[in-house]
Amino acid sequence: MSYESVNKLLADLHAHRVATMNPADLAVNINQRKLLVDQSDYSGFIKDGDVVENFTLPDVDGGSVVLDDLLAQGPVVLVFFRFAGCPACNLTLPNYQRELFPGLAALGASLVAISPQVPARLREIKERHKLSFLVASDTGNALARKFGITFTSSLESQTHALAKGANMPETIGTGTWELPMPAAIVIGTDHVVRFAKVSPDWLVRAEAAEVLEAVRKEVGTKQAA
Repeated sequence: MSYESVNKLLADLHAHRVATMNPADLAVNINQRKLLVDQSDYSGFIKDGDVVENFTLPDVDGGSVVLDDLLAQGPVVLVFFRFAGCPACNLTLPNYQRELFPGLAALGASLVAISPQVPARLREIKERHKLSFLVASDTGNALARKFGITFTSSLESQTHALAKGANMPETIGTGTWELPMPAAIVIGTDHVVRFAKVSPDWLVRAEAAEVLEAVRKEVGTKQAA
């Protein structure tokens, strides 16, 4: 059975941009991602061994996502993404639907995709790709901030976006430019993080295979005990 790499999809997206995008626009995108890679506080990112307290997030379908409720059923995988219109996110989440979600379901684990975008606008990405897993809104980036994974676009990026008619604070409905870095986090039933991958460069994401491996180890350890 063939495996579809999310990072191959994202590399193809970048290659397409290099071939077709206005050089000035491309440079702003590349510079912003490089700035995040070079200047992010990696020591502050959520990591293996951290304890995640219970939280409740609004689900885009009108319900609530409660960590304790999900952990009562098995491990939980959190996937942070930017917003519904993000091109990279529109490649990543469908990939996770195909490559990650079925395996997690078989292991009794839950998958929750999280963005700070307000639920009414965030629902769009779930409907567009017919995502079977939970999609929730991190109001005010509160959870992402606790995990140390938020960033604010550079002044160059903000100015360029506004000149192009892209108002991120309005788009995500939060009134700010703050967004989460892409991240995949596996939380064991004891609230302890078993795997955490944070990507300052949003064209790099955790592969489904490495997330599944972490969940398999967690489930296997519990079964052995």
